[in-house]
Amino acid sequence: MQYRFFTADVFTDRAFGGNQLAVLPDAQGLDDHRMQQVAREFNFPETVFVLAPQDSRYTRRLRIFTPGYEVPFAGHPTVGTAHVLSATGEVPLNCEQTRIVFEEKVGPVPVLIRAVNGQPVFCQLTAAQPPEFGPPPPQAPAIAAAISLQPSDIRQGEYAPQMVSCGLPFLFVPLKDRRAVARARLNLDAWEKEISQIWAPYIFFFAFDPELEGSDIRARMFAPSAGIPEDPATGSAAAALGGYLGVRAEAADGTLRWRIEQGFEMGRPSLIDIEVEKKIGRIEAIRVGGSSVMVTQGTIEIP
Repeated sequence: MQYRFFTADVFTDRAFGGNQLAVLPDAQGLDDHRMQQVAREFNFPETVFVLAPQDSRYTRRLRIFTPGYEVPFAGHPTVGTAHVLSATGEVPLNCEQTRIVFEEKVGPVPVLIRAVNGQPVFCQLTAAQPPEFGPPPPQAPAIAAAISLQPSDIRQGEYAPQMVSCGLPFLFVPLKDRRAVARARLNLDAWEKEISQIWAPYIFFFAFDPELEGSDIRARMFAPSAGIPEDPATGSAAAALGGYLGVRAEAADGTLRWRIEQGFEMGRPSLIDIEVEKKIGRIEAIRVGGSSVMVTQGTIEIP
């Protein structure tokens, strides 16, 4: 049977940047096994299968697969699918701002779509879960070995490594500078020995000296257990990073904002915007957004 698909580059305003995404806008009739096969066939960081919602209050149900397995939540698939469905008319845009809600395994995920002349230009999700802080991370030598750096490249003190999740757990590793971010290489043997079985086996490492004016953070992400040696833009990590940064920010109230550069070392530059709402010292909401562009469309034959 033939199924329509679209591909988009997410967290970028130009083709061949950002993070690749495949979207099947009507995946009715596909079982788990076939969805996983299709995700492996595209071999993008994620493939999204769009279904009718189980709860009529919501817009669509999303199932999100990496080449390795299904994930309960992911940022660039959520943002990118909102762009694809609105750009193709599946979700009508009748005003400058449209609000929808996707059903995902993590729970309902609200998305804001901003449009110009009836076309989407920016999509922003609100994390379905508040930040959850995991157990103590491995020691610096073990983390450094997994990304082929020295323990001295890893910051300590207030900005020490920490594991955080907003639906998908990440090991956040602050580094001394952008040069250390660029030098990192995945050491699969060390990762399997020290990181693969911990609460958050996805390593998101970053520095506070970005390349572009207007950015705040330079980052990369390795997720070999998901079949993703390196990810060019990781929205679910950006949401959890909002939790990591938000609890460290001095401001007790108001909206905090950061912009992440990711994917530059891969030749797929991406820009991800984070907003964190704080009230009386508590994080009330985390939002992650960016631009996307449509790239291809076609049909795939699925037996």
